Amino acid sequence: MDSLGTKLRRQRRRLGLTLDELAGRTRISKPYLSLIETGRVPNPPSDEKLRRLEQILGFPTGELLSQAHIQRTPRDVRAVLARLLQQGSVAGAHASANGNRNGKTDPANGSAHPSSSVAAPINLDDFFLNGMLQEMVEQSAGNVEQVATNAVPVINRVSAGYPRDFTDLSYPKGVADDYVGCPDVHDKDAFAARVHGDSMMPKYREGDIVIFSPAAEPKNGDDCFVRFDDSQTTFKRVFFENDDAGSPSIRLQPRNERYRPQTVPSERVTGLYKAMFRYQRVNQD
Repeated sequence: MDSLGTKLRRQRRRLGLTLDELAGRTRISKPYLSLIETGRVPNPPSDEKLRRLEQILGFPTGELLSQAHIQRTPRDVRAVLARLLQQGSVAGAHASANGNRNGKTDPANGSAHPSSSVAAPINLDDFFLNGMLQEMVEQSAGNVEQVATNAVPVINRVSAGYPRDFTDLSYPKGVADDYVGCPDVHDKDAFAARVHGDSMMPKYREGDIVIFSPAAEPKNGDDCFVRFDDSQTTFKRVFFENDDAGSPSIRLQPRNERYRPQTVPSERVTGLYKAMFRYQRVNQD
């Protein structure tokens, strides 16, 4: 049984499609498709993306989904499933053999009547399906290559202005359209975002790429990627304060003096990620 990536690449080439063409038809980025085909993503794509790939590449409905679901199953569960399948096949084969030996021959037609205590013979289709599932379990346990890298995914852009709706494009964790190298980042969950807007000027300009670390503890005055409970995000300096009633709040302070600060209740903030490094645009038109 081929791995999911190998199967996708073979079918794509059979249809004469380039990665660029497949990316355009499926609305899945070319870099991510390349990672899937080479087995360098830690988890299979989302079900939505797999359905698009099935449709565009002409796979039977559910074929890629089934293989991906097995691949997502934890390794220890796959091992138990494999043992159960093997034990079930062996037990069924023994039962079938015992039935043939213990059966009585009908003088009229020479057929054997199995004893009532003997299990019915196993259908050959069951053997085939179990064998296919067994092979998928074994293959899926080792078809993902874990790649150690300091490449940080650029997940999208962050608003250096008023909060904006944010999306990570539904890609698995650690996967994005673009990556930036940063050897000094030691947080495996680090991510990067492009600055959009001018509220953090002059330190950060539109188009700069900022790397954020969820593992770093933000302190007063730190520049942070801020995520709110409604999924909107912004990029601001943060100050931990209390409001007039004494409740914890966070002041979001722009660096650009043209923008006014905003104070929000702490419970509205669901993520606060400290800026660690900046890739600045060379051409500042």
